[in-house]
Amino acid sequence: MASILGKEGWKRHANPWSVYTRFAAIPAGVLAGWSRVWIDWWAALPLALVIIWLVINPFVFRPMDKPTHWISKGILGEPLWLEGSPVFAPHRNVLRILLAFGIVGMISMFAGVIWLNPWAAVSGALLVTITQVWRIKRFARAFDEQPTP
Repeated sequence: MASILGKEGWKRHANPWSVYTRFAAIPAGVLAGWSRVWIDWWAALPLALVIIWLVINPFVFRPMDKPTHWISKGILGEPLWLEGSPVFAPHRNVLRILLAFGIVGMISMFAGVIWLNPWAAVSGALLVTITQVWRIKRFARAFDEQPTP
């Protein structure tokens, strides 16, 4: 993803409006998947809209000139992590653990939607959201710790 977005794309991706609207896609996706109970195969339409939104989202918002918001710093810290920046050495294990919990949450969320289990869907969505916010906070901390040129 780092190479797909490029430097300008990451600045757009880091816009707080972009980040918050991507988080809004989590419950929207769960609801879209669940809507098959009410609207049958037409549920593919809202699900497709959520997926399309997630694909175009990083290109819709204006780029950040200078990140001041913690969430912007966190998103801009992610490409540094992907590049293996040494500033992430003290954060690496925590980030891996958070990623693992996020994957468990994603599996639970998808399973809950597929099997129409509200507890699995909601708890999975919450776990995904909490771990992602926590990861972004860690990325922001590392972003602030990087040496200034």
